[in-house]
Amino acid sequence: MQKTPQALAETAAPSSPRWGYTMEELATAPMVFREDLYRGKVVLVTGGGGGFGRAMTFMFARLGATVLISGRKADKLEQTASGVRRLLGLDCVHTFPMTIRNPDECTALIDHAFDHCGGLDLLVNNAGGQFPQSAIDFSVKGWLAVIDTNLNGTWYMMQAAARRWRASGSAGSIVNIVANVWRGMPQVAHTCAARAGVIYLSKTLATEWAPYGIRVNCVSPGSINSEGLNVYEPAAAEEFRNSNPMRKLGDAYDVGQAVAYVGSPAGSFTTGDVLVVDGGNSQWGDVWPAGKPDYFRVPG
Repeated sequence: MQKTPQALAETAAPSSPRWGYTMEELATAPMVFREDLYRGKVVLVTGGGGGFGRAMTFMFARLGATVLISGRKADKLEQTASGVRRLLGLDCVHTFPMTIRNPDECTALIDHAFDHCGGLDLLVNNAGGQFPQSAIDFSVKGWLAVIDTNLNGTWYMMQAAARRWRASGSAGSIVNIVANVWRGMPQVAHTCAARAGVIYLSKTLATEWAPYGIRVNCVSPGSINSEGLNVYEPAAAEEFRNSNPMRKLGDAYDVGQAVAYVGSPAGSFTTGDVLVVDGGNSQWGDVWPAGKPDYFRVPG
């Protein structure tokens, strides 16, 4: 029986947990979809050089898509693309270094998809970032950096894609990676504000852009074993698995396959919605990425 990336990672290093998956694990992890599901489709994944983005790049390549990945670091993008060539024998990944904070670069990326990759069927807004800190100590620079990346950058990408779809008269789908903002997110208030903005922006655009055949949805991951956990203190990262009633971390392909479902014909009647992939965290448990303050430690 094939093992999930989570199980493979635990088997490979049981006494020394590492966050994220190797490309070898991503190349062999089981999928529930048939391997030609995205054949003939063009998928753009921002932040495609690592973490969720790298996992989705491998997954969409395995599903038959032409994949365009973007990010700030050209070397990470090329590592992912060469990994797909080496491990899957597929030369289907295009790279485009850029930053989503720059609206002109967002437009150039969308133009590249249409002009050099054959168009665009699915835009996955995965790029983003944050750091754990008490909100009272945020600097203006730190606050603006997270808002500019997670909210403004996502908006620039959505608008640029929608304008090209409208101009070409073709339909399209957008899936935004967000977060579980429903009960607030202590110690990452900046990303909570930005992701909440993306969710309600997506709901609004799903209505406005329906006449153009553009669907807009979100996928909201909970605590997932990914490279993103490496920015947290080890003890705090270990506690993430206890933030949901399943008492475990999610899998990179849990998120990727949720995106694939929403973006595929199976999700053709779904727009303006949020698919939550969190092991039940929304109903139970809390996350303290910088460590739980003593004030909130309940005796017993």
